[in-house]
Amino acid sequence: MNAERATLEWRAARHAALSDPSRLRIVDLLSLGDLSPSELQARLGVPSNLLAHHLRTLETTGMLTRGRSEADRRRSYVRLSPGALDDLTPGAAGHAHRVVFVCTANSARSQLAAALWRRASPIPVASAGTRPAGRVDPGAVAAARRHHLALHATRPRRLADIAAAGDFVITVCDQAHEELGDLGGLHWSVPDPVRTGADDAFDAAVTTLAGRVDRLVPRLAST
Repeated sequence: MNAERATLEWRAARHAALSDPSRLRIVDLLSLGDLSPSELQARLGVPSNLLAHHLRTLETTGMLTRGRSEADRRRSYVRLSPGALDDLTPGAAGHAHRVVFVCTANSARSQLAAALWRRASPIPVASAGTRPAGRVDPGAVAAARRHHLALHATRPRRLADIAAAGDFVITVCDQAHEELGDLGGLHWSVPDPVRTGADDAFDAAVTTLAGRVDRLVPRLAST
């Protein structure tokens, strides 16, 4: 079994252990401090045999440890193991020497996404389009100003003109994604704010893109 498969199976076992509301509550409580089994039983309001089952399940996955009280040696305390909650979130997305955001016109979404990425990650970034417009949309420029983004509003460029080996391509509009097919990167389906031109549409696009960028940044390593 390779390391990646072993990690996936380990994560799956811990997710399974946390699928029960009572076990999830136990972990929530122990994330704040150590508790004896009797204290846990009182907090959860469950029979002792059911609590014992939940604790065994969590111990089997290595999430819990027990230690004897230094005062009353008949008493034990349950605690979270170091790193018990590590790696429960999705794993690494890969490596990139540059991230390239792509939409059809390269006039709004891809430009805003690149500005957000530039603010959040040291990995170089660029933006491009499948059919570039003549200029960056004024609505995107105004939205960047409202959200304090340094929008490098260069003339929209064609993906074919800037593409390089090792690029991590992220399409941010459905049309570009469907034109280009699967390039091995990612696709973020973000509604086109240029269609309405309204400030709230551009603001919604920035909010959506910012959330996606924030989730990806810690999972994408530089090459």
